Amino acid sequence: MDWNKAARYFATSWLMAISLGNPGATAVAAGSVKTIVSMDLSKPFASRSPWRLTATQGPDTSDTPSAEETEPGAITLCLSKDGGRTCQPRLDTLLLVPGDGAPDTFSQPHYLGTPTLLRPTKDVLLLRVDVGSLHGGNGDQRRAMALIGYDRARDSLVIASQKATSRNNNQEIRYMTQGPLRGAVISAEPTANAPFGYWITVNRLIGQTYQQVLHYRSATRYGDGNPLAVIDAEMPNIQQHLGLWRSGQSLPIPEKGCAKPHMVKGALWC
Repeated sequence: MDWNKAARYFATSWLMAISLGNPGATAVAAGSVKTIVSMDLSKPFASRSPWRLTATQGPDTSDTPSAEETEPGAITLCLSKDGGRTCQPRLDTLLLVPGDGAPDTFSQPHYLGTPTLLRPTKDVLLLRVDVGSLHGGNGDQRRAMALIGYDRARDSLVIASQKATSRNNNQEIRYMTQGPLRGAVISAEPTANAPFGYWITVNRLIGQTYQQVLHYRSATRYGDGNPLAVIDAEMPNIQQHLGLWRSGQSLPIPEKGCAKPHMVKGALWC
């Protein structure tokens, strides 16, 4: 198993389809570069300026470590209130390797999820943006999620949460849509030494930004045969650490459901 830095940031068969089903998005061809998203943010955020998210995409490319097949072209994202003349906050850094910061083949988005508006609380509205890089020769791929809010006092958009990882070793970044952790962002990333498990990190919205409230080494082990996603397997431990669950209570139900959840060596199994 390769636990080096490259393996941690290039993902597997994760493929985010570019979807234009959002009623605020449109697709318009413009030569070799096309507009794939044009989303009005001024109405949902009730902003003073005409904020808009736009995304353009170039032609398909074969510029990958295994260039036998083409992949979607490079995507440029822009949050702007002046018709695209300036883009702020920047979204071109979402896929950079944390701690490195140097652009590479995998730091440019080539896959884009449907931009989605979320309400972690009744008073806070956030824009979710998910991006993915080209695939590496081993099928791995870098991916990132950003949550963006509106600062009314400054009439500006701000990144409330930003996280990049990969997926070949069961990494995941999850925005919680329900339950006692609704609105939280949870990530699972492999440890670099034995016993090989995962670092579980929970960030919750405090004010206008997300802040870390929990970070621990998982009971779940890499390659243990558990069919559940790591975050689902660790949910009893996550909630117990945060005082939201205790032994003897009904077990948390995995995101995709489970008829008979049970604990095995400190982790939830189905």
